[in-house]
Amino acid sequence: MASPILPGTGLGSGLDTGAIVKALVNADKAAKQGQIDRGTTTNTASISGIGTLKSLMATFQTTLATLGNTTEPQFNGFVATPSDSKVLSATAKNSAINGVYNIKVDQIATGSKIASAAFKDGPKSAITAGTLVISVGASPDNAYNLEVPENATLESVAKSINDKYQFSGLSANIVTDSFGSRLVVSSSNTGSGSDISLSGIPGLEVDGTKVMAGTGGKDDASVASATSSGAVGAVAKDAKFSIDGMPITSASNKLDNTVSGLSMTLFTVGESRVVVSPNNDGLKASVQKFVDAYNAVANAITSLTKPSLDDDGKPTIPAALTGDALPRSILAAIRGPLTETGSGDKLTVLSQLGITTDQKTGALNFNTVKFDAAMNDKKLGGEVQTLFSGDNGLMSRMTKAITPYTKTGGILTTRSDDLNKAKTKLANDQLALDRRIESLTAMLTKKYNDMDTLVGKLKATASNITSMFDAMNAQKKG
Repeated sequence: MASPILPGTGLGSGLDTGAIVKALVNADKAAKQGQIDRGTTTNTASISGIGTLKSLMATFQTTLATLGNTTEPQFNGFVATPSDSKVLSATAKNSAINGVYNIKVDQIATGSKIASAAFKDGPKSAITAGTLVISVGASPDNAYNLEVPENATLESVAKSINDKYQFSGLSANIVTDSFGSRLVVSSSNTGSGSDISLSGIPGLEVDGTKVMAGTGGKDDASVASATSSGAVGAVAKDAKFSIDGMPITSASNKLDNTVSGLSMTLFTVGESRVVVSPNNDGLKASVQKFVDAYNAVANAITSLTKPSLDDDGKPTIPAALTGDALPRSILAAIRGPLTETGSGDKLTVLSQLGITTDQKTGALNFNTVKFDAAMNDKKLGGEVQTLFSGDNGLMSRMTKAITPYTKTGGILTTRSDDLNKAKTKLANDQLALDRRIESLTAMLTKKYNDMDTLVGKLKATASNITSMFDAMNAQKKG
């Protein structure tokens, strides 16, 4: 804002009217300006501090979600390592037992894929209206009825199957060869006896228990024709494999109960050795991730609330959130779940794993020597998952504790919104003060300029009177 005060000494009075006006304006402005400046400094620091807390808490929440994931457990007590991951994958559960398993896969389980006879008019070929019955295996419980309306085409039938039965494991497509277009239907269900058959619509009848001519592989001498239909390549098969020489069959390639505590998925024919061993390193890494994420929050709260100290240990510069109760309430909230007893058998508290709280900083200390002893000597590895991510485990309790702060419209969001409103108010207060000071400056400048003009006139009048008296005295003397 340009000042209307003109520096210099008044021509009439000889007084520095500019300095007088400036002093009066500054005296009037000082108290309110100081209030605004202090408020702005505190507000800016608080906005920065709350922003840091929001970011840290969001990261902490993400880490808790990852570590508490039950679909991809992060605290498995055992690890299963296949020698050939192309043949199969293996995951050990907490109920697994140390051991070595030799797996030989002779055949993987397959699903059914069938093709209808060819329609010479292509995907737009007309299909007779009626009920298309899609049977998967011999059980009537796995029969699906698709109503085919008037004016239907081969293409529209395929689309209807996909729209209605995709979540039942069925999918349909159109394949065009030299004879015309065929409806091809596949099932994600695997195992012997899960073959698909179609009936009820002329031209779409398919017996999926028989291999379609010309699609049986290198030993199939049959020749495909326009009327050929049936299973493409082969009918559905069970998986055939052996574990340590013991022959086993399975309708699925996913084996959850074949070996106690071990889940395997077969990929292809071949051999692989699966070694099941304690997952001490993996458990330690997951525990360390939790400790690091927790300490990032705890250390940040200390940094945001603890003022700088001088050489004598006395506070000098306050931190961004010094004196603010919110950070300490967050620290209290995340400390709570640490002290609660878990639902495990032998493992119920974090201290058994070498995790303790630093009473001065609030951060966690992780004694890896004690952790190793808990894994190797006390054999607690199988219970770590229960402690951290089991029902009402530490991850879920911690997530529940921080949700009031991190959720949309929660405590941190509300606090941030309030600070931004305060920032806007401070800016408006500054504008109002500037306008008032501008008006006051203009008013005082005019007043003192008028005074200076008046003094100048009075001095001129006095000078004239003095001159008149001087002239009269001079005449008397003459």
